Amino acid sequence: MAQDAERIKKIIAFKENLEKRVTQLETELKEAQATLDAVNSILLEKGFRRVEMPKGPTPAETPPQKEEIATEFEPGPYVPQPQESEGVMLLKTVAGEVLASILVDDGSMRILPAQDKEFDVNMAPFSQFLVERVLTKMQERDSELARTSQLEPDKIFSYNIVRDGNTIREISIKNVDPERLRELKSSIRWTLEKMYEKTKTKG
Repeated sequence: MAQDAERIKKIIAFKENLEKRVTQLETELKEAQATLDAVNSILLEKGFRRVEMPKGPTPAETPPQKEEIATEFEPGPYVPQPQESEGVMLLKTVAGEVLASILVDDGSMRILPAQDKEFDVNMAPFSQFLVERVLTKMQERDSELARTSQLEPDKIFSYNIVRDGNTIREISIKNVDPERLRELKSSIRWTLEKMYEKTKTKG
């Protein structure tokens, strides 16, 4: 009987680990799907054929979370728009208009809007897509990993949005791996381009 009880305990523990892994994979799939949707929107606007995701299970849509602005990462001072070079990437529209620059250094990144651009923090799709569906989701996933001792607390993904009134001056992000860097670059560029198109329409 004692052996049976021990075996059942092990099976239950194994089941719990599997459930945690499934939850993590579902979260990763949602993040990838959000980025793919953004890329597909751009391609459709330019007349390209939609890129299809490999068939697989689709997790249930979760309700948007309230915007959370992390404050643990203090950004550096605002700097003039740099030129593209090692460690510096420029985010541009399809037409070549510079939207912002990204400064990457040792797992952190700073997104600085171009000096001639004013992006309002309340303008869609900034909060609805970039903050709620990308930044907050990454932070929540790392927090869950830390809660289950799968990630050190000081390695949790965090972000801070620096504003001048409602104008976005900088987005500072900490603990970014190469995979997330690619996803963030794509998501941020798409978001800023949509916001830029709205400012041109208003103008």
